[in-house]
Amino acid sequence: MLHLIKLAVGSPTPDVLTGWQKRRAAETGAHGGRPFFRTRNFPRRADEILDGGSIYWVTGGMLLCRQRIHAIVPDQREDGTPCAGVVLDGPLLPVTPRTVKAFQGWRYLSAADAPADLDGNPATGDTLPPEMRRALLALCLL
Repeated sequence: MLHLIKLAVGSPTPDVLTGWQKRRAAETGAHGGRPFFRTRNFPRRADEILDGGSIYWVTGGMLLCRQRIHAIVPDQREDGTPCAGVVLDGPLLPVTPRTVKAFQGWRYLSAADAPADLDGNPATGDTLPPEMRRALLALCLL
């Protein structure tokens, strides 16, 4: 299994990203109303990604969440330029946060390097708001 990692440029939080995805899916009606993003290059390792892979989203400089990948299909931009459509499935799932340096496009992320999901259990502190978690990480308190 293989994953992708991508910056959600301009999205300071996972909630903002979710809102963008819902609006875009409703406005375009593409891919059966599922959330998606378009990318110039078709992943050469698409078969490995489609074997249970996810997209790990970096929002506000931190990797905070992931979303399952439903399909990777040939697509077309509004101006007719060919591209790849990465169709997503389900809600954003919180993961153990970590800071990520900026990069362009997307990158492969091995299953071994992917952060663990947070379980939302108050006893383990998994319900911290992203802003607080970011501040505590910056102070090396998490």
